[in-house]
Amino acid sequence: MTLTVDAEPADAVDADGPLETTYRPAHPVDLIATVGMLRRGRGDPTMVHDGAVVWRAFRTPAGVSTLALRAISGEIRATAWGAGAAYALERVPRLCGADDDASDFDASRHPLIADAAHRNPGLRLTRTDEIFDALACAIIEQKVTSMQAFGAWRALVSRFGERAPGPTPRAMHAAPTAAVWHRIPSWAWHRAGVEPPQSKTIVRAAERGASIERAMRAATGGMDRDRVLTSLPGVGVWTAAETRIRSLGDPDAVSVGDYHLAHEVGYALTGKRVDDDGMLALLSPWEGQRQRVIRLIFASGVHEPRRGPRLAPEDHRAR
Repeated sequence: MTLTVDAEPADAVDADGPLETTYRPAHPVDLIATVGMLRRGRGDPTMVHDGAVVWRAFRTPAGVSTLALRAISGEIRATAWGAGAAYALERVPRLCGADDDASDFDASRHPLIADAAHRNPGLRLTRTDEIFDALACAIIEQKVTSMQAFGAWRALVSRFGERAPGPTPRAMHAAPTAAVWHRIPSWAWHRAGVEPPQSKTIVRAAERGASIERAMRAATGGMDRDRVLTSLPGVGVWTAAETRIRSLGDPDAVSVGDYHLAHEVGYALTGKRVDDDGMLALLSPWEGQRQRVIRLIFASGVHEPRRGPRLAPEDHRAR
């Protein structure tokens, strides 16, 4: 069955087989730059880049769904499988940045940002509306290398998530529900390489999974959302910002406390390192759009030269 989507989501329909839709955005969309940033490493069980096709597995109110997205001639062709297929197609515009408002963004304030915006017109800010999934993922990434975090995410989601339907290019899984996160045994966290502080933070947050979702949807603005998230033990401003970026497409979220971010922003905008306070000062002219500036900095290809060895992973399982 085929549905057509212009600026509005498709109407939900019942179907036994896969559903299809065509989303015709009013703006250019770089599918990989926009949606691809959600992938947590090449082995992410919830997301696969298979050539020009982006595959996502996720839960919906109707059940688990698999979504395949392909950009063709300015359109986004989408196919969905599973009980939540109709809901998945309704989310396609938001996932592709339909709610992303850059009308008050002034790229001309800095030549690097102006050039990056000119060369990346299809870079949009995605939103998944999967708040607890984003929170759990961000907690796993606290204070470890990306390699460690991606490996832990892959191990836990593959073991405790739900198998995704459809002809996926490899086995895919939707992330566990909050209730399942809460029941993961201590040995599984240990085997996945997740430190006890992070596993305990997820388990405690999972006890309030539904209330967190409700409070985040009711919150207005970044400060209110941060208050909701940082009220949870073990969740600070970095984790809150990472959650806002992935789940809500927050254009102003800044991951203060990141190991590399301030250095990268400082180098891109001034040619030298800065600390978090310096980063916030540099980004202040774009208040309300600071996450967009950060995304454009990464898209520019300008990176601070490495000054020493990379942070070495620590494996607490050997102790």
